[in-house]
Amino acid sequence: MSKIDWVLLSIFLAGFLLFLYGANVYNAIVGYGGIYMCFGTIAAYIIIYIYHELTKKSECEPLPSPPQSP
Repeated sequence: MSKIDWVLLSIFLAGFLLFLYGANVYNAIVGYGGIYMCFGTIAAYIIIYIYHELTKKSECEPLPSPPQSP
């Protein structure tokens, strides 16, 4: 896993924990903040994945050289 994946995973887990904390202490601001952090990390991961797929260089075989006439 790359560093970006670890960062996004840690932000997602922090958002999930904030959601659980906000639900436990009946604080809607903290709970919604955690939900938005979770949704934001999922959206960021999808955007980064699509960007890497679009900019990936394809590995093609080189074209055969044309026949040489004597």
